[in-house]
Amino acid sequence: MSIEIKNVEKSFGGFKALKNISLDIGSGELAALLGPSGCGKTTLLRIIAGLEAPDSGSILFHGEDATDRHIRDRQVGFVFQHYALFRHMTVFENIAFGLRVRPRRQRPPEREIRLKVNDLLKLVQLDWLADRYPGQLSGGQRQRIALARALAVEPKVLLLDEPFGALDAKVRKDLRRWLRRLHDELHVTSVFVTHDQEEALEVADRVVVLNEGRIEQIGTPDQVYEHPATPFVYQFLGDVNLFHGRVHDGHARIGETDPEPADSPEQPESAVFYVRPHEIEILRDRGVGTIAARINDIRPLGATVRIELERIDGRGAVEVELTRDQFARKNFREGEQVHLQPKRLRTFDARVKPADPLEAANL
Repeated sequence: MSIEIKNVEKSFGGFKALKNISLDIGSGELAALLGPSGCGKTTLLRIIAGLEAPDSGSILFHGEDATDRHIRDRQVGFVFQHYALFRHMTVFENIAFGLRVRPRRQRPPEREIRLKVNDLLKLVQLDWLADRYPGQLSGGQRQRIALARALAVEPKVLLLDEPFGALDAKVRKDLRRWLRRLHDELHVTSVFVTHDQEEALEVADRVVVLNEGRIEQIGTPDQVYEHPATPFVYQFLGDVNLFHGRVHDGHARIGETDPEPADSPEQPESAVFYVRPHEIEILRDRGVGTIAARINDIRPLGATVRIELERIDGRGAVEVELTRDQFARKNFREGEQVHLQPKRLRTFDARVKPADPLEAANL
């Protein structure tokens, strides 16, 4: 089932949570609403579900206006961050609950309910826990049961509000990969809310980045990461270094050894450039476009090594990320003076030509 969100606005007192939001989610798509706390992502999810009403705008399911439709008539399944399982019911009874509380005419026979619940338990790979109670399960197991319960009513739309937010890092990674595989099998139109950039980029077909009640960018994980539309998106989707440099004749200049073109009537103007930590090379020799810096800290982090440096010109700290192999070949030491060379610059300044050799472009 496709979802169309048209010009939706929502306020709570004097706080405007959503500001003219329009968004189309295709049938069978898995979309992530990504953004910091207070950006409006959960409010938007609750409006799609029917748990909140918009002040203006409309929600359409498969082309039909559902804005005023009651939540029970929207055919949505909802999975909350903290599971919301009934503690006094077994796992089996929790999953069967949505089917058993249907009006008599719509309620399946008990035999059909049992078959359905057993199939769902197998789907989420927890059929051996049918007789346990929620308090006897791990966090990851409870979340999978909550998802099975949402799927029991055969929703046309599955909505997940920070579904893995209460779990530890290892379980989160395992569950989000499992959710991606499950979605590929079921193809239920799904929308999930998260503030975890890695989670959104790994799981979703498309990512909707929100900030202060507005959509900053919509695109595939590759599109929003490789081609961020705004400075906010760039900085929110991973660590970034900011370099204050100059624009001269349409080209980026950030290093102290950058030559100034001769006979150019244009005066250099200041600009801000963005570079991710893994897009900076550390050199021992000074070169064109390099920046002198001193290594303050070296910190191995699993497969990578994070190096923190201080610019010699006093313009702040820089963070560089190397693979273990790169670091082993260079064998840098704390206190060593080196030179930094960005391999890839990005800017949102329209004065910079896309043809700049360092790929400083208006992206």
